[in-house]
Amino acid sequence: MDIVLTVLGFLCMITGIAGSVLPVLPGAPLSWVGLLLLHLTEAITLSWWFLGITLLVAVGITVLDYIIPAMGTKRFGGSKAGVWGTTIGLIVGIIAPIPLGILIGPFLGALIGELLNKADRKTALKAAFGSFLGFLTGTFMKLMVTVILLVLFVAKVWEFRTALFSF
Repeated sequence: MDIVLTVLGFLCMITGIAGSVLPVLPGAPLSWVGLLLLHLTEAITLSWWFLGITLLVAVGITVLDYIIPAMGTKRFGGSKAGVWGTTIGLIVGIIAPIPLGILIGPFLGALIGELLNKADRKTALKAAFGSFLGFLTGTFMKLMVTVILLVLFVAKVWEFRTALFSF
């Protein structure tokens, strides 16, 4: 059963990394579930402090991921339409077979959202840029957290592996 839990935990980790870029998957919480599955094995136990701190980080980064793009949009003079445009643009950018769609989609989505909401093109472009910067910042932070959680996961498994075969 330990092997099954470890493999499922690793799959959660990989899915969490994908979720840090894809908007439909909660990246950091999925990665944390991978750590929890590792803790549930009989071979590898993690302290409750470790699980608690990593849970707080995962939840915190998830909350920040919703706040940062809105802050970027508002900081650059945008509206909620720009934030919605960024999200819709990201989804279209992922689905559409265009090069760099995951980067172009959020920017164009924010720009279109702002243009539909405002008549001034300069303001719309500035707000779209702010929303895009917020999206990139949030995505980078989620990616870093999920990669760090993966490193912690692998380190714990490696530590157990080393102890197991050091006879």
